[in-house]
Amino acid sequence: MFAPFIAAAMFNKSDPASALLSTLAVFAVGFLMRPLGGVVFGALSDRKGRKKVMITTMVMMALASVVIGLMPSYETIGLGASIGLLLVRMIQGFAHGGESATANSYIPEIAPRHKRGQWGSLVFVAIFGGSVIAYVLGGLISLVLAESQVAEWGWRIPFILGAFGAVFALYLRRGMHESEVFDENADDTSMEPRTVSTPVASEGAPQVVGARAPRRRWVSIFLIIGMVSGVTAAHYTWSSYVSTYAITQRGMSIQGAYWVTVIAQSVGLAALPLWGRLSDRIGRKPVIYFFAIAMGVLQIPLMAMITDEPWTLLVASTIALVLVAASGSLLSSIMSEVFPTSQRTQSIGLAYSISVAVFGGTAPYVYQLFVSIDLAWLSGAVVVVLCLLTLVAMKLLPETKGVDLRAV
Repeated sequence: MFAPFIAAAMFNKSDPASALLSTLAVFAVGFLMRPLGGVVFGALSDRKGRKKVMITTMVMMALASVVIGLMPSYETIGLGASIGLLLVRMIQGFAHGGESATANSYIPEIAPRHKRGQWGSLVFVAIFGGSVIAYVLGGLISLVLAESQVAEWGWRIPFILGAFGAVFALYLRRGMHESEVFDENADDTSMEPRTVSTPVASEGAPQVVGARAPRRRWVSIFLIIGMVSGVTAAHYTWSSYVSTYAITQRGMSIQGAYWVTVIAQSVGLAALPLWGRLSDRIGRKPVIYFFAIAMGVLQIPLMAMITDEPWTLLVASTIALVLVAASGSLLSSIMSEVFPTSQRTQSIGLAYSISVAVFGGTAPYVYQLFVSIDLAWLSGAVVVVLCLLTLVAMKLLPETKGVDLRAV
């Protein structure tokens, strides 16, 4: 939300459009580090446990947030500011890749089987909740401070406060326990063949792990990448970029854009556990199908309705984010139900992080790039195509509602 101000502080101000694109690109680089973090920390999580990884990654993200908040500007140290922001974002992305993969494994593992969709939605509740808090802070900062003060130092406040929030989360995590699913898997020294569900949609009989197991795992990884693609592209378009678009391209007031975004995200936040609970009743597939079709149809019309009037952003964002909530609430449960415990976090870390990095983290940059050359509709078409990919991938994945994670 403070991308234009960060652009002015950390890059050359002589070309504002280029500076904004550079800022969005730097943040996209952070996303591109997530697959590496997902693989490295995922492997550690599958061997050493979820708790150790979640504590380590939180410490890394807290330190990175402090560094961004205190980093000197371009006017002070020149190119060093741009390079420094790039390096810190890479560290932050590396840590986040491990954090998200482990959380997406841990929550479903501790959830009751018949409530896994609802419990799993808590992972996205944390994502939406963090975004709501960020927009509230942004709205308050822009309300209290003059624009010149926000540009000079006000944009740094959320990063500093974010570090304090991470320390609080670290304190809470000290008392967390490993999941029984992980502990039982770690204690199991038996070499007897296990059964796994096929990753193809026919929901056939379980198959014995053998020479084909690695192949099935990679098929599942590619299907998860495809399934997540439309979800993450829509999510980052409507949670991160749309307010910047309304302000910079439609002339909407900063205050108007921030506060209607807070309302829209709060509605989406409230919808998350409801969608998760619905999936526990009717299955994962129908909910994902609904998202993919509805978002594919509405993406371009919703972006087109945004003007300089805040109510247009409110209506468009609320509809879009409720749809995003339908799919986002199920990502954790679906991914955990596809991969076996011994490979769960590493597989999720690779598949989820690649999809978010390629299709989600780059979404604001792609949108801004096409907007700058008067082809905004084309970036909307990209989201539509990715929603179609989500639909196809989910069709090929099995229905996993209520599956026993120990038998995956």
